[in-house]
Amino acid sequence: MTDAADLGETTAPAERPSEQAPQGRSTVEERVAALVGGAPSLTMVELAERAGVDLPTARLFWRAMGFQNVSDDAVTFTERDVEALRSIDSLVGGVHVDRATAVSLLRAQSYLADRLALWQVEALVEDASRRHRLDDTGARLVVLDHIADVAGMLEGQLVYAWRRQLAALAVRMDAEVASRSVEETTKDSLPLPRALGFIDMVSFTSSSARLGSRELAELVQGFEFTARDVITSHGARVVKTIGDAVLFIADDLPTAARVAVALVAEIRAQPGLLPVRGSVVWGRVISRSGDVFGPVVNLASRLADVAEPDTVITDPATSERLATSSAAAEFQLLPRRPVDMPGIGQMSPVELRRA
Repeated sequence: MTDAADLGETTAPAERPSEQAPQGRSTVEERVAALVGGAPSLTMVELAERAGVDLPTARLFWRAMGFQNVSDDAVTFTERDVEALRSIDSLVGGVHVDRATAVSLLRAQSYLADRLALWQVEALVEDASRRHRLDDTGARLVVLDHIADVAGMLEGQLVYAWRRQLAALAVRMDAEVASRSVEETTKDSLPLPRALGFIDMVSFTSSSARLGSRELAELVQGFEFTARDVITSHGARVVKTIGDAVLFIADDLPTAARVAVALVAEIRAQPGLLPVRGSVVWGRVISRSGDVFGPVVNLASRLADVAEPDTVITDPATSERLATSSAAAEFQLLPRRPVDMPGIGQMSPVELRRA
């Protein structure tokens, strides 16, 4: 496999950033034009006219995409923006979805695209800095000069990954709907029975204060990459990472339990990472905006807060459910002393270990 992040062969020493960019480096305007389909030539008013929508709709489209307001006479848009606005308007006009749903879809894709673009660019900057021995300024100049060159590959991989993820979600949804009882579809409760796990690093705040920028980045990245690898390889899914913590979800309790104990063990085995602690709970949630909500989410977080380093704990109800499951023989369930948890009250947690 070729190195997709090969953004040039610059080898100038890091102490001379002004000489680190290749000669004849293109302007940012040229690179941006290559990414957005040409130099901006349309105002907001012209964007609305060409897309066949009213001006408030065009403004709503731009805001839903997550961008700053622009004046109606500022030349900001290209024909590609026209195509996108016309496409989303046809989704509403064709009575496929209502306007609120269309705005929600726009916000979702823009938010995730923003996070993805930032992740990708920072990874490319790190790559250029490491492989070509550049300082941060030089590495960013190289990435700016070549970002449009790799955009096609990144776009293709995004579409591929999205289709694969959508297909996997369709399979999971079909299996869940087929297994639901009539009671589950009619009673007034959160719709999704799920196992949640919460893992966070111990003493992250104090440790990070003593680290330089590179060491801190390596610590956070090492934790996140390890967590994502263990979680997905065991059949669960990452809901979100929050710097020093990760929340994951699984369709069944044994899977979540396996993930939690495996993740603690894997991180313990890596000397460059801080110890972690965690929790596993079972309950019902609702999924919105790529996140999950419900009392069980708060319970998972609170339990992780009172866990000892290198341990995973659960609540009594989840412990009982796991003890009566087909995977009970895989685990040890060890009662611990009662603790007071803010917002929840006193509880007697149960430590979860591999048998």
